[in-house]
Amino acid sequence: MRLLDVKGVLDREKVIQETGAQIKIFENLHDRSEKYAVPSHRWGKDEDEVNYDEMTQLMGMAEPARNEIRRRAGYEKIIKSCEQAKKDGYRWIWIDTCCIDKRSGAELSEAINSMYQWYQESQKCYAHLNGVCGTFFPREQDLSKFAKANGWPEWFSRGWTLQELIAPKQVEFFNKDWVPIGDKGSLAETLEKITRIPINVLRDGVNPRHFCVAQLMSWAADRKTTRVEDRAYSLLGLFGVDMPKFYGEGKKAFQRLQLEIIQRYYCDHSIFAWNSKRQFGWLGDVLADDPSYFRGCHDVEKVELNQFVDEIMNYPQNRLGIARSPGRGSLVCLRSRGHTFRQQLAVFPLTNVGIQICLPVIPHRDSESVFRAILACRDYYGNLITIDFKSL
Repeated sequence: MRLLDVKGVLDREKVIQETGAQIKIFENLHDRSEKYAVPSHRWGKDEDEVNYDEMTQLMGMAEPARNEIRRRAGYEKIIKSCEQAKKDGYRWIWIDTCCIDKRSGAELSEAINSMYQWYQESQKCYAHLNGVCGTFFPREQDLSKFAKANGWPEWFSRGWTLQELIAPKQVEFFNKDWVPIGDKGSLAETLEKITRIPINVLRDGVNPRHFCVAQLMSWAADRKTTRVEDRAYSLLGLFGVDMPKFYGEGKKAFQRLQLEIIQRYYCDHSIFAWNSKRQFGWLGDVLADDPSYFRGCHDVEKVELNQFVDEIMNYPQNRLGIARSPGRGSLVCLRSRGHTFRQQLAVFPLTNVGIQICLPVIPHRDSESVFRAILACRDYYGNLITIDFKSL
């Protein structure tokens, strides 16, 4: 992990015009006991940020080039972050714009895989809300000020800032002028309203992986990333999975992410619940195309398999939204093979022709060729969730 030496950066800034002055500002540290801070910010245009190469070569540049970099908004964020870290007593700081040498594909991949952990192990995260001008954190939606982000600061609409809000123990918010305006603990109720992330995750540090896949996905539903692939890559740490990065693969990245999650989150049927309200019509795919498909899943809860099997044996069809239809069949009696059925529900292996899964099925009241499979998860009203399948 490459960290910036806070004192080195600030000392260098004092002598930046002196010819021949050289100050080491980066250090590769492997000692996990080192304490460090991290900033979280809305990235500007690439030409506004300062990368690793520019930070390392700054002292050796000709004065016009050096001054151009120092005038950038991205450089100001680095200096302000270091000043705040120094004020809080931290020697080290990790900044995503300049601590990763993005010319190295291996280093970039490692950083993406490790980023959630790096934020989690930080002592404090400085969230810079560049669009907030006042000295108070906004408590209500304001479309006149934040029209591009559903009435809230744009920081809350970005893909990567989701993990940067959840992972760190402490998050302190700053306005555009780097004036502190609150922290994650004291603002937890407002943050829950903005993000729909449960307050016990925000305030008490409850591990988000205690929630089902569909609910975790719903937290990312309204967020955006500049590159399509980052819709998936920005969620790797939240789900604790790893996979190769292929910029250029587009939406395939999110498909691969779901397959990785299926292999890690055993027995969690909620990953298939994204179309439980049939809001996307008949799409013919068991996996979602994008996190936005999970927008309505913030109240979905996983049902443990033992409870699910016991419940499904006596579950009335009308609670599944299926009217009794003479001659159309009913739920198969599972009592005689309950143990075997539990085992079948517990795994859904990936095969060369798709996902193999065993689910209880009931007939659809409107179509002879469509059946409803029952998932081991329930909605806000306590009903087990069903999804439609068409027989071939």
